[in-house]
Amino acid sequence: MNNNEKVEALNKKRQEVMLGGGEDAIQKQKQSGKLTARERISLLLDPNSFNEYDLFAQHEAKDFGMMEKVLNGDGVIIGTGTIHNKPVCVFAQDFTVVGGSLGYMHAKKITKIQDVAMKMRVPCIGINDSGGARIQEGVSSLAGYGEIFYRNTQASGVIPQISVILGPCAGGAVYSPALTDFVFVVDKVSKMFITGPEVIKTVLGEEISQEDLGGARVHSEITGNAHFFAHNEQECFMQIRKLLSIIPQNNKNAADKNKTEKPTAKIDINNIVPIDPTKPYDVRDVIKAITDNSDFVEVMEKFAQNMVIGYGRIDGKTVGFVANQPYYLAGVLDVDCSDKAARFIRYCDAFNIPIVTLVDLPGYLPGVQQEHSGVIRHGAKILYAYSEASVPKITVILRKAYGGGYIAMGSRHLEADFVYAWPTAEIAVMGPQGAANIIFRKEIMAAENPDEMRKQKVEEYKQRFANPYVAAAKGYVDSVIKPAETREMLIHSLNVCENKAEIKTDKKHGIPPF
Repeated sequence: MNNNEKVEALNKKRQEVMLGGGEDAIQKQKQSGKLTARERISLLLDPNSFNEYDLFAQHEAKDFGMMEKVLNGDGVIIGTGTIHNKPVCVFAQDFTVVGGSLGYMHAKKITKIQDVAMKMRVPCIGINDSGGARIQEGVSSLAGYGEIFYRNTQASGVIPQISVILGPCAGGAVYSPALTDFVFVVDKVSKMFITGPEVIKTVLGEEISQEDLGGARVHSEITGNAHFFAHNEQECFMQIRKLLSIIPQNNKNAADKNKTEKPTAKIDINNIVPIDPTKPYDVRDVIKAITDNSDFVEVMEKFAQNMVIGYGRIDGKTVGFVANQPYYLAGVLDVDCSDKAARFIRYCDAFNIPIVTLVDLPGYLPGVQQEHSGVIRHGAKILYAYSEASVPKITVILRKAYGGGYIAMGSRHLEADFVYAWPTAEIAVMGPQGAANIIFRKEIMAAENPDEMRKQKVEEYKQRFANPYVAAAKGYVDSVIKPAETREMLIHSLNVCENKAEIKTDKKHGIPPF
């Protein structure tokens, strides 16, 4: 066989292997409404940038008739490519090859590309579409999962790790996405659960569909296991590309600085906060009024909506926003939103992204359910995250900042670098109504008209305490600013903090209230 014939033989072999489970399996995949693994990689990466490794890998299993089976690529595709001309590592499970089941060689391919991502300090993206562990390989499959989990943990805080759920992800397989930084799901496509509907029916006698048990909406709205929700796969890949355009490649490099653009949203920032302190507003309007191009990449949009988190740029620089959402539960802190914010703060800190905190909350959510759900432990996570973070921390108090909520939301007492307040800010131990009822209880009860006396005392309390000037007089607030000055002050503060350095306590690590 001459060289040309060898090249032709190589091309033929490549084409055979790249068919995965074969034409019939590919058609079945498409009929179920899903793209193939190779189509997904092509949509995700820059055109013609993908380089594949271990195309001809094969399993080494011997039992249950496996020796006779040829599994093209062993059910997973790995390689490197670019997104926005920057390198990334990627793996995509191929459901057309024995349901994308994970055997030891399958796992070795995934861990190989994880190792490459770590050595090269580039993001690692995993596209999950698998029926789970390959039963025929027994404990070797479990060993493979364990080695993937270990690498997820070692890479945490070093490189961005992204999981995309584009099919089933069940049993032990779900823990790899849970260990990564961002999980993307697609409506009617993503399925993620520990025990499937069949097991639940057998053990508990309850019938439930895969969608209701662990579909995309469940994990986006209820469990908080998903960070981004898309209506189709194409939208999902656009979301990933958008996210990677704004976060750093690794924990040593800063995110790219873009050309500075002015906010484009037609929002009157001076009048976002209503005069009536009981009326809600959308804090996203504040964010869009101060970010470049009014652009905001929101994370976990549908979960714990009393807290808004996400990324934007100010003066071309990436910042992470943590903001109470008065439009939902008055922006109170509770179990879920504390977890949501704390994890985001830790991510920003690990990847050197400055944190801008926008405060408007009446405190922690009261109630038996919250207490029994561990609001003390969960609420402490946000205190821990802010206190531990060493990146620039800038806080703007928009309106209410009461009690423990005032402390928790990036206050000066948790070592915020700059704290500003709008004239509408109310900083106090509790709201004027509750405070007046306690402090002036005897006077109110003794008055001829208790209701009128209560109104007078509430107003007296507001004038004396529920304003930004008392805190400013004590140095807890650096400056009371006009809302229209917010962007300018943030730009100034970010520039001042550019070379911030903190002396760390000598310890192996702290013990967060997990």
